[in-house]
Amino acid sequence: MGWFIQDAYAQAEGQGNPFLSILPLVLIFGVFYFLLIRPQNKRQKEHKELVANLAVGDEVVTGGGILGKVTEVKDQFVHVQVADGMVLKVQRHTIGAVMPKGTVKSA
Repeated sequence: MGWFIQDAYAQAEGQGNPFLSILPLVLIFGVFYFLLIRPQNKRQKEHKELVANLAVGDEVVTGGGILGKVTEVKDQFVHVQVADGMVLKVQRHTIGAVMPKGTVKSA
């Protein structure tokens, strides 16, 4: 009967080093930290810095892809000029990137 059904044997006493059973979990957490958590925190910090350093005259792209020039900066909102006489009021955190000077004219 050993062909079809494996014989069940009792395990020996002493499971070995308990550290070795926790080691895979620690390794998985380490991989997640260095590949996912740490880079995301770095990006969040950079974005927070970018939003805090916005100034009048900066050329920006919003999260929705609108390109414009900052005309006024307030606590929660930024006024972005997208065309002559067309100014949009957007929230500060929606600013995705600050572009090099002259980007608006070339677009």
